[in-house]
Amino acid sequence: MSIYITGDTHRDFEKIYYACEELETTPDDIMIILGDAGINYYLDESDEELKEELRDYPITLFMIHGNHEEYPSEIDSYEIKRWHGGLVYYEEEYPNLLFAIDGEIYDFGGITAIAIGGAYSVDKYARLASGEPWFDTEQPSEETKAYVERRLDKVNWRVNIVLSHTAPKKYEPTHAFIPGLNQNMVDKSTEEWLDTIEERLDYDRWYCGHYHIDDEECALRIMYYDIEELEDADLF
Repeated sequence: MSIYITGDTHRDFEKIYYACEELETTPDDIMIILGDAGINYYLDESDEELKEELRDYPITLFMIHGNHEEYPSEIDSYEIKRWHGGLVYYEEEYPNLLFAIDGEIYDFGGITAIAIGGAYSVDKYARLASGEPWFDTEQPSEETKAYVERRLDKVNWRVNIVLSHTAPKKYEPTHAFIPGLNQNMVDKSTEEWLDTIEERLDYDRWYCGHYHIDDEECALRIMYYDIEELEDADLF
């Protein structure tokens, strides 16, 4: 089993298709997508067509929740099962498409990883005005935040990696912000909460997507196009 990580796809899985060919992956291999996979975006037949296409990919897609997709708990077709030590959402028809539950801690061959999804959409009002979908589940609720912290209490605030969609506020890549966008109008509550998590947590690496760049600062890796293999040597 090999484990790979990449950033947002927004319904475009070309990079993963070619990665599967190049790496000669099998369904036992895992590709972690750090939010905004976009599979549950339109909630219509186009989503089903995309899932049918992805079902044939020789890899298991494990997706963190982003801000451009509905949370699977709000979709009737999803069930919950245990996978790699944590709980995931899945649909029987698409066994290789798995969605992380925020706060769950997964074990990938001895590497522990907590999932913390969600972020604010700076394009919220543009999407609403144009009739594009927007979801009020885009940011973690207070109940979800409490669950994340309870789960971390159980492991004494120690994991190997964090898999989130957005970054702690202290690590926001300000150079990648949209020019002209008034940041005072952006809800930073998720990033501010992640700051409090980061300050308490003993971790080796933190991976996030969201910003549509590939960058690295300290132990935090922001991913978009790049695909990185997760290996023990990177962590210890």
